[in-house]
Amino acid sequence: MAHDITGPGTSRGPLSSLAQHVAGSGSGSSHVGRKGPLQGVYLTQLIPTLLILILSVITMLSCALALGTVSLFSHVAGMGLGIVAAVVIWRYDYRNLANLTTALFVVSCVLLALPLVPGLGVEGGLGGLGWVHIGPLRFQPSEPGKLAIIALMASACAQYNGKIDSFRDYARLCGTLLIPLLLILVTDLGTGLMIFFTGATIIICSGAPRGWILATIALIVGVAALVIITSQIEGLPHILQEYQLARLTVFLDPEGTATEDGYNLQQAMIAIGSGGLLGKGFGNASQALSGFLPAAQTDFIFATYAEQFGFVGSVVLLALFAWMILATVLLAMKVESTFSKLILVGCAALWTFQVLESVGMCIGIMPITGIPLPFMTYGSSSMVTQLAAVGVVQSVWHHRQKVA
Repeated sequence: MAHDITGPGTSRGPLSSLAQHVAGSGSGSSHVGRKGPLQGVYLTQLIPTLLILILSVITMLSCALALGTVSLFSHVAGMGLGIVAAVVIWRYDYRNLANLTTALFVVSCVLLALPLVPGLGVEGGLGGLGWVHIGPLRFQPSEPGKLAIIALMASACAQYNGKIDSFRDYARLCGTLLIPLLLILVTDLGTGLMIFFTGATIIICSGAPRGWILATIALIVGVAALVIITSQIEGLPHILQEYQLARLTVFLDPEGTATEDGYNLQQAMIAIGSGGLLGKGFGNASQALSGFLPAAQTDFIFATYAEQFGFVGSVVLLALFAWMILATVLLAMKVESTFSKLILVGCAALWTFQVLESVGMCIGIMPITGIPLPFMTYGSSSMVTQLAAVGVVQSVWHHRQKVA
């Protein structure tokens, strides 16, 4: 619990009172007796999220007006389902997951392996097998799998109370992440990288020694380099699929690659550049929405947004993401439960990776992996998952008076 830093009889002015209110907002005592519909709502994180959703609807409306494959109703419906999921999770006591490591491991593996089941898995874009078709439903099980991985790693790592002393324990945690990671890498490289980053961040923040972490990073870099090299040499096993290798090749040499991915990258960069300082205005994305830029509503949604609203609009969007993520990190610093801290760290890491990768691939500084931009990319699976993650953060805030 947060404690009052002022002693008995100490006078406090308006600024001191305000500072104490902010510093103590992570404890239950700060809202004792507070009533109303906003009780238990973490507005510091919710406000930027709602503003991003407004920008999302505006951007998708422009896509719907110009592209026949985009339905604004579908986008808003996915948003509605996500809000329902967020509210349910907000009311749910997330602490019940703290001791369900085995169950979470099974759920994670099942979700990530579903696309591999014959008759269920269907191809998405560019030959990627990451979708599942069950009756009228077509969705990506890896999306809820991201949240399952966050809960799994937070539960597994929380057992060590912020300090991992045994290398065997460290190896066990790495192995816990490795198994579901291998399952998703078979079908979706981009999501695999996202899950790796999120899970690794949780392990690092759980108190793993720096030497072990650096050695693990060196090993991963070596293995990744070996996989990329062998995938380009005839006669050797090609672990990466052709489209995955092509995307990495575009990242390494965007100017000299005359492939479809190279074309997509060039068109995205042209769209962003043509937006200038203030953008061309709503619906005037002549580059992105006139057929020149493929996947304008999905992979390259940031380019579509930037062309219409320019550099200033892009800064505003990125600032809202930074606000939302920072609010999540600050809450993680306030709560005392190790599990609470780690589950918040996982949500912050998830959003951070997606924003950096999705924006970075549109401007040529990150590989093209098809990572969705949170709350902005067209697709209900992603939207529901992102809003469910918001529900997780809100649940930690809602139950914060019981955390310590």
